Amino acid sequence: MKRGPLHSFNALLVAYLFFVLLISGALTGTSYLVLFFLGLVPGFLLTHIFSPFGIILVLIVYAMMIAVRVGRSQLRPMNDLTDAMYRVSQGDFSVRVDEDAPGDMGTLIRSFNEMASELGGIEMFRKDFINNFSHEFKTPIVSIRGFAKQLQRDDLSDEQRREYTEIIVSESERLANMASNILLLTKLENQQIVTDKEPYRLDEQMRSCILLLEKQWTAKDMELALDLDEVTYIGNEEMMSHVWVNLLGNAIKFSPEGGELGVRCQRRGNAIEVSIRDHGSGMDEATQKRIFEKFYQGDSAHATEGNGLGLSLVKRIVDLCAGKVAVDSRVGEGTTFTVTLPDPPAARREESASGRRRGEEGAKRSAKARTEGAA
Repeated sequence: MKRGPLHSFNALLVAYLFFVLLISGALTGTSYLVLFFLGLVPGFLLTHIFSPFGIILVLIVYAMMIAVRVGRSQLRPMNDLTDAMYRVSQGDFSVRVDEDAPGDMGTLIRSFNEMASELGGIEMFRKDFINNFSHEFKTPIVSIRGFAKQLQRDDLSDEQRREYTEIIVSESERLANMASNILLLTKLENQQIVTDKEPYRLDEQMRSCILLLEKQWTAKDMELALDLDEVTYIGNEEMMSHVWVNLLGNAIKFSPEGGELGVRCQRRGNAIEVSIRDHGSGMDEATQKRIFEKFYQGDSAHATEGNGLGLSLVKRIVDLCAGKVAVDSRVGEGTTFTVTLPDPPAARREESASGRRRGEEGAKRSAKARTEGAA
């Protein structure tokens, strides 16, 4: 069994008490001997009845003096920690305690400082979330209200009415999508495991998601560069579809007219790697570091449609699947998102079995064709 640090908190208290008693006893004995040889000890204190009481009294006095003196220095970290914990309970997460204490006390203080730092980060994130949430919801509501008031005017042309109505519909859809994404993200953040896992063809799912967004990429006259290997993945198909739709939607949204959308799906060792590439404006390093934060949009002017929740959803789903998502982008050259998912042996066995079944079915059809041809 591994022992704790030499200066553990319990050992420190025991050593402190032993030190106080030892020094007090030594001082008491020395004082009695000095006073005895100097003839300053009253005779009644030397009797067998009063002598123990006198020694104990002197011992207590010395012990109290030493305890007060030494305690101020030895127990100072504990007092500082107690004061800091009270300040944290009052909402002050900026407080820190000096980490110069030895052993377990030093470990405890360092853990407290880390906790206070994390709580401060969470509090800042909470405030940012509330501010961004309020802003993102308020913007479409104000827009809808403004154009609804415009529609009440009698001097509008049919074209103007149609334009304002389309804006109201667009802002309403944006608001509805934002609410749906927030509800889904909240659900995923409270979820710890992925349920309803089944083996399915990941490459076919990618093709389905691309077809789902056909209207968007055909409107930009984009070319598709697909490199999809036949890959079977065991997971929640509905949940993973949110990942691909968001990544593909982003790639299309930030691609120029006539651009190229690259999608690749392949197995690498014990992992499945999916990359989605565009040739848009790209992102700088500062944007890449924050791209997965809630409500964060690299387009600070909000010139493009979106609410900054799509990539947060992607990150959370991939994390739940024990995978990784990475971004590689250069300004003016485009962006590539790469999702790496674990590939358990069961998925490879399922894929092999599926391949054998297709091979057997193909062999049967060939044999049947040859039989019919011979007949």
